[in-house]
Amino acid sequence: MNGKERGMDNGMKGDDRQPDPGWRPATRAVRAGLRRSGFQETSEGLFLTSGYAYDSPQQAADRFTGDDDGYIYSRYANPTVDMFQQRLAALEGAEACFATASGMSAIFATFAATLSAGDHIIASHSIFGSITKVITDHLARFGISHTFVDAADMDAWRTAMREETKLLFLETPANPTLDVFDIAAVADIAHQHGALLVVDNVFATPVLQKPLKLGADVVVYSATKHIDGQGRVLGGAVLGRRDFIDEVIQPFMRHTGASLSPFNAWVLLKGLETLPLRVRAMSDAAQRIAEWLQQRLGTEAVRYPGLKSHPRHALAMRQMAAGGSLIAFELPGGREAAFRFLQALELIDISNNLGDAKSLITHPASTTHSALSEEERARQGIGEGLLRISIGLEDVADLQDDLKRGLAAAGIA
Repeated sequence: MNGKERGMDNGMKGDDRQPDPGWRPATRAVRAGLRRSGFQETSEGLFLTSGYAYDSPQQAADRFTGDDDGYIYSRYANPTVDMFQQRLAALEGAEACFATASGMSAIFATFAATLSAGDHIIASHSIFGSITKVITDHLARFGISHTFVDAADMDAWRTAMREETKLLFLETPANPTLDVFDIAAVADIAHQHGALLVVDNVFATPVLQKPLKLGADVVVYSATKHIDGQGRVLGGAVLGRRDFIDEVIQPFMRHTGASLSPFNAWVLLKGLETLPLRVRAMSDAAQRIAEWLQQRLGTEAVRYPGLKSHPRHALAMRQMAAGGSLIAFELPGGREAAFRFLQALELIDISNNLGDAKSLITHPASTTHSALSEEERARQGIGEGLLRISIGLEDVADLQDDLKRGLAAAGIA
């Protein structure tokens, strides 16, 4: 295991702070996985090293055979990265975690390490555009077939199942439409056929939703989003059973190289410390802004899981602790009105990122989902007037003032 999760004597004091069974999420976000060196630093140590020295040639040999648990190379494992992995796993309630260079590398590693030529994957239509391209273009080149389904239709999942189906992929809430899907029901279908269910939980975060508890086998994150929370670094993570992480993901990652840098892991560790506070504050603000927008745009125009008007509000509230920090809303007048709205904003930044302390807004049809065909965007409900806003930590009244400017520019009083 190359020094992971074992206290170690490789210059570390060995006082691993594994989560106490009674620790609650906020405590785990600050304390889980903490290891201190002999200097007893209060902040996690940042180990900016690519390699490690050995006490003897025999120790080096034992490290490579696995008879010695110490570190070999930071592409395989690193003390700072290990702390991040342990802390996120504790917050998620997962047995193990493997951190990656980005969210997309986490998703691709999960696909590539699990699937082989001749296998079949089923995915929701409502997923991030880059994931769609990975499935349709890159996996297809290696002989992995796919079927996209309406994720709310359980019969569609069942009908799509084949003998060679090995993996089901679901994103909920979905990007950018904020659709919500039944994790437990899809997990049951997957397990009846011996397949894995992988859930992208980036919109909900481990603070608001626990897919593993609902039956999912694997959870993936873009840690770039809420986990960092301040737009600083890229990162990703794959979480699940220890045997899956150690025997499937780790060997693939060890040889393919999309590893998380120690510096980025250190930044993400600091992000985890405040994640519960930030996500709850953002969700509270998003709820207020969604209700405010609905008064101005109408019930059908605003999509937010915390609104009673959301088609699957009851399901969202069973699966999630709150509605999250993302809102989608449709402007009459299509792209022209959407662009006028965006151009008028003075506070909220136009950006395709999300989960940041600063509020960010994007036009999915021309940015994050522009690579999809017009037909596929229509199928997913991504119209030319659709905008997705990620609510940050600014004062709600200031955000409303800025949104008023946008609405006025779009011709909406």
